[in-house]
Amino acid sequence: MSKIAEPSPSLHGDQPAAASAQGLADRNALAAVAVERTRMPMVVSDPRQPDCPVVLANKAFLDLTGYAAHEVIGRNCRFLQGAATSATAISIIREGIREEREIEVEILNYRKDGSTFWNQLNLSPVHDDNGQLLYFFGSQIDVTELRKVQGLEASEHRLLKEVDHRARNVLAIVSGIVRLSRADDAAHYATAIQKRVLVLAQAHSLLAERGWQEVTLEEVIRPQIAHLGAHRMTSAGPDVMISALSVQPISLVIHELIENANAHGALTAPSGSVEVRWSPGKGYGGFELQWREVGGPPPAPDARNGFGTAMIAGMIEKQLRGKVDRAWVDGGLTISIAVPGTFEL
Repeated sequence: MSKIAEPSPSLHGDQPAAASAQGLADRNALAAVAVERTRMPMVVSDPRQPDCPVVLANKAFLDLTGYAAHEVIGRNCRFLQGAATSATAISIIREGIREEREIEVEILNYRKDGSTFWNQLNLSPVHDDNGQLLYFFGSQIDVTELRKVQGLEASEHRLLKEVDHRARNVLAIVSGIVRLSRADDAAHYATAIQKRVLVLAQAHSLLAERGWQEVTLEEVIRPQIAHLGAHRMTSAGPDVMISALSVQPISLVIHELIENANAHGALTAPSGSVEVRWSPGKGYGGFELQWREVGGPPPAPDARNGFGTAMIAGMIEKQLRGKVDRAWVDGGLTISIAVPGTFEL
């Protein structure tokens, strides 16, 4: 049989903060009971031995890590570390041991089966009466679920901020629509606003379906021109992905181009038609779009820029940092739009 080591004569432990006479007399035995029966994992390591091995571990520690007693005793606690364990957390632990001071750190540890858990480690040195280091006492708290909750709360907070940001953008656009829309009577005014808000809603639905990720430019354009028929409207272009932030402004721009063509441009003439083409532009997500009207009436000499023209310029130039050029080419209106990619709003 192995010999039981004698207690270190200079290791007395702290006095209880509150104890009866009997409790004080039994404090050593009670401390042992408390350590073994508590649900908090605990270990003690001996820095006087090579590599500071574990010399005591309670059942809660074995339950947490999945190791048996013989797999723990005599090993340095670094066996709980793994590939994803933070080097910074390891450095904090090493500094605490070297400086013989208390530390608290959250560290990613590994169980015997390879699964991970977040360990809130509290490490305390134990000294003798002469200040000589005898042991390190470590307690662990599995904070994995707490970190998940905190992560969800942080994600929810970011999501709410993003929703708020997007809602403010949409409300600002709607406010501009209401303020700047012009019509001869209340019915026409209401119809104009309703159409524009509907376009925003359709763009919002497309973004919601795609998880507010980028979409192709074609997916923004085709639904709006589909009802016009191939003899009146043709479109062509490669797959160009555009940012989610561009979808609603571009949707409104296409709507205003169609409305202007219907009210003043090529689509007012029976034989008039429109051709829209696009191609990749500068930077990822950038594009160039050409809107060409053919067979429509010439522009009125006293024509003034309406809300549609102002909105197109505002959406492209101010919000998307692009450029709009208008020209009368070969008897038809041509609008060239260039939107750069990889921008931040």
